[in-house]
Amino acid sequence: MSGPRDARSEERGTSDEESGPGVSGGAEHDVFAELAGQEAVVAQLRRAAGGAMTHAWLFTGPPGSGRSVAARAFAAALLCPDGGCGQCACCRQVHAGTHADLLLVRPEGLSYGVRQTRELVLRAAGAPAGGRWLVVLFEDADRCTEQAANALLKAIEEPAPRTVWLLCAPSAEDLVPTIRSRCRVVTLRVPSSAAVAGVLVSRDGVEPSRALSAARAAQGHVGRARRLATDPDAARRRADVLKVPVQVTSLGPALTAAAALVRTAEDEAKAVTEQLDEPEKEAMRQAFGEGSTGKGVARAMRGMAGALKDLEDRQKSRATRVKRDTLDGALLDLAAFYRDVLMIQLGAGVELANADLEDDLRRIAVSSPPEATLRRIEAVMRCRERLTLNVAPLLAVEEMTLSLAQG
Repeated sequence: MSGPRDARSEERGTSDEESGPGVSGGAEHDVFAELAGQEAVVAQLRRAAGGAMTHAWLFTGPPGSGRSVAARAFAAALLCPDGGCGQCACCRQVHAGTHADLLLVRPEGLSYGVRQTRELVLRAAGAPAGGRWLVVLFEDADRCTEQAANALLKAIEEPAPRTVWLLCAPSAEDLVPTIRSRCRVVTLRVPSSAAVAGVLVSRDGVEPSRALSAARAAQGHVGRARRLATDPDAARRRADVLKVPVQVTSLGPALTAAAALVRTAEDEAKAVTEQLDEPEKEAMRQAFGEGSTGKGVARAMRGMAGALKDLEDRQKSRATRVKRDTLDGALLDLAAFYRDVLMIQLGAGVELANADLEDDLRRIAVSSPPEATLRRIEAVMRCRERLTLNVAPLLAVEEMTLSLAQG
């Protein structure tokens, strides 16, 4: 479901950026310990949790910078009696999204509608169940429709006395000016590879050289670096994507590579959504009393039919988003590959995201000029843009791979 969660909601895991609180005592292992390379942001949030508060916050930063992690850590600091110790039941509940005074909103479809937003605003108008604050953590707030943004604005303009809004978006410009002007903006930067690797080593027990390789490949995205370091399937999919620059030598291989990229995204989206869809449907059937008998059952079954239709529509939207996000991740990998090629061509002494593929990088670097590499990067980014405009994925990717082949 794509609405807010509370203590009665079922947790389905964490988002790409998320990671848990520290695992041992001490201030250095509190809820802020997972924010790699964000010392200034941590200091700002600690001061606010200690008393320098405002009712609306906007967490911004590029994918993987830790927007959701920072917002979740701040929520824990506001709700924990010890300011976010990372050890108590309160901190664990915030991390799991089950704290009674936390409304966690994670849009799973392509957009977040006005009806959902109005329901959220009504719930946010209540009083905390037991703590100082009722915290609304709205991930991907930039997915609000125009009408939803207007409904959200009214709640932020006239908040309940003890409600705190934590919005997350890639940049402040992704929200309407009237909303961002009423929020205190927290801007996160892309963490260094060394900082990300340090998190993988300390939290996940990843071997240091492997952690650094994954951090470089993920370009500072903590969640993706963790997957690459710990999930062999994720590492294999990335390796398959990075074969494309070597494979697209002519028309036939270019079209074959395009079909493979789209098929991989579809397969991954199907695997993700199948794990979520049927449990959601089963929970709804149980809630409506399917299989029961007695007075009112027929009416309940009629209501269930409409509710199931709404659920299926949301699930289709989620599947589309997962497919698009997966494909976009593959395109970013390709862009990073050609960026590395360009750095080699220009003799720039910078860290390579794909140092493990240096032979392929150098082979392409010597076979074409920097101008061709720039055109290839532009082709990848143009494909990303076309996908946001709902161009058929296969058509967009085929155009890109043909451009890659032509140089």
